[in-house]
Amino acid sequence: MGRKKITVVGAGHVGEHVAWMCAQKELGDVVLVDIIEDMPQGKALDMREALPLEGWDSNIIGSNGYEETADSDVVVVTSGVPRKPGMSRDELLDVNAKIIKSVTEQVVKYSPNCIMIMVANPLDAMTYLAREVSGFPPNRVFGQAGALDLTRFCCFVSMELGISTKDIQAMVMGGHGDTMVPLPRYTTVRGVPITQLIPPDRIEALIERTRKGGGEIVALLKTGSAYYAPALGTTQMVESVIKDKKRILPCAAYCQGEYGINNLYVGVPVIIGANGVEKILELELDEKEKAALKHSADAVQNLVDAMRKMGYVK
Repeated sequence: MGRKKITVVGAGHVGEHVAWMCAQKELGDVVLVDIIEDMPQGKALDMREALPLEGWDSNIIGSNGYEETADSDVVVVTSGVPRKPGMSRDELLDVNAKIIKSVTEQVVKYSPNCIMIMVANPLDAMTYLAREVSGFPPNRVFGQAGALDLTRFCCFVSMELGISTKDIQAMVMGGHGDTMVPLPRYTTVRGVPITQLIPPDRIEALIERTRKGGGEIVALLKTGSAYYAPALGTTQMVESVIKDKKRILPCAAYCQGEYGINNLYVGVPVIIGANGVEKILELELDEKEKAALKHSADAVQNLVDAMRKMGYVK
């Protein structure tokens, strides 16, 4: 067996960092694809030239087409227009749906057996679109959502308590964005729920900051959006597939009755392994959490319905 092959579509900040991190971890050979002429080739060559400094053995190439991506094991799709200050993820729907439909068709043409990990926004809706366009089984198309929200929540809990992030295990659910459903009862410090360590009003403040985490960074940067945390969250998912690690991560997964949600992508805890989403874990939720998750799923459904009216999905 040779090395695994990972394609990253979209060589913007998130895409280039996913490619770089996958190469650093020696997860496989990487193809970085973008429509901007010569740009992915330049970034890939720079990365390739850096690898000997640490003795990392991965090949990285850039391409403006998809021929080089043939027979990829994992394809990460970061393509799309990033948010501008004051812009919601949902406003990106029409423009990014066009992009994701086209990208997915090319991915399927050259790598019909791959696993697709979606990063484009609005995340849950774009993941739904990619699955429908690809015709892939649901386990092979899922989205990077909760892994990013999770690390933001962990970060803010760490800052609040002044403790190591290593001792924090967080859990979030729901759609990626303002309808995210944090689960403080399942967020622990060395097994102790944060509900026993942080006052309720402060927990609520941390939750709200996590929900708005992407927007906070967009507002600070003025142009562009977050990329270090999204890229590392995505790389963690790629690693779990490539190495069959069976990590439990919150991802945008296709629910077929789980949590009372049908035929819709929403953030839920899943086991990620060589087959993609190998199992959706059903946690016991209280009434408030159930209501929040339903609200989140309804928001995703509205986006899917909007794409249906636009003619992107059936």
